[in-house]
Amino acid sequence: MDFGLSEEQEQLQQSARDFLARECSPAFVRAVASSEDGGARGFHEKLAAMGWTGLAIPDSFGGLGLSMLELAVLSEEMGRAVMPGPFFASSVLAALSLINSGAAPLKKEWLPRIAAGEAIGTLAFIEESDRLDCQGVVARVSKTRTGYRLNGVKMFVLDAQVADFLIVAARSRAQGENGICLFLVPRDTPGVTVQALPCVDQTRRPCEVVLRNVDVPASARIADESKGWKILTRVIEAAAVLVAADSLGGAQRALEMAVEYAKVREQFGRPIGSFQAVKHLCAEMVSEIEPARSLLWYAAYAYDNETRNAARATSMAKARLSDVYARTTNRSVQIHGGIGFTWEHDIHLWFKRAKWNEAAFGDATYHRERLAQLAGF
Repeated sequence: MDFGLSEEQEQLQQSARDFLARECSPAFVRAVASSEDGGARGFHEKLAAMGWTGLAIPDSFGGLGLSMLELAVLSEEMGRAVMPGPFFASSVLAALSLINSGAAPLKKEWLPRIAAGEAIGTLAFIEESDRLDCQGVVARVSKTRTGYRLNGVKMFVLDAQVADFLIVAARSRAQGENGICLFLVPRDTPGVTVQALPCVDQTRRPCEVVLRNVDVPASARIADESKGWKILTRVIEAAAVLVAADSLGGAQRALEMAVEYAKVREQFGRPIGSFQAVKHLCAEMVSEIEPARSLLWYAAYAYDNETRNAARATSMAKARLSDVYARTTNRSVQIHGGIGFTWEHDIHLWFKRAKWNEAAFGDATYHRERLAQLAGF
């Protein structure tokens, strides 16, 4: 099977690289990271003008309706530029939650706005236990005369501080997968409180979301108990693939920065790149990055086309690239030496993103354990 990119995918990759080289320089990333909310609304509008915010959204809702592989190609370039902003939260997490739901009126209302860059959404799923399985959802939902009432605390809700709405997972039954519902909750709904959390990577802004007697109409439910967890599983797998893609792009750029620096930094009258120890570090980075590329592309392909293999392929890609990105940025910092540990040099942006990606949607240990469970061990 040939997993090389098609001509159209290569064009997407090149156009994304060119656009981000112009519009998303390290200076811009620093500016967004140091801003109050990290929303980068103007930049997000430029992404919408490129059609990226609607890349995964069906054309019937104003998007491009492309596959997970195209989204992975784009995410790789975004990772290469450590792109800030709410694209991932809105056009991946929130959009895919809505796309996979059966809530036709809410799809019609919100998906075209996401695609046009007019609205930003996010997914409120993880709680204080930090569990990614169904038992991690303990926020409660109860019926009222006019709809539903939500109570609970959600943690690490990405870019909730700039979101227009949240997709909230809540439990209607005591245990099990068949007790989780999904609701679309506007952020300004009474009882919703958003508090930013400290994070090593300020280009990604996690928040705590407190839901205190939040009343929503019956129409706000986008998935009932029989579908909620199934939708979340698909969204979490997609997120793992795209975080892995972001990691691949970031690792490639960290390698390039290390090589560029090794060619110009001199010690004892010659470039440090001529030293065997530095050559070995660079060779190790290359040997880990290149095999991971095909692993990622297969995971993206399997997500859409081989459902029975998707869970395994997704976990393999996320586990491997979590490690690859962390090790690559660590080695790149070592090659840069003392300057690599300062705010002055840009390598810290990639180092911090690697730390965020390593933990997001399951670290390498979690996904290897998941692989063992899928294999029946």
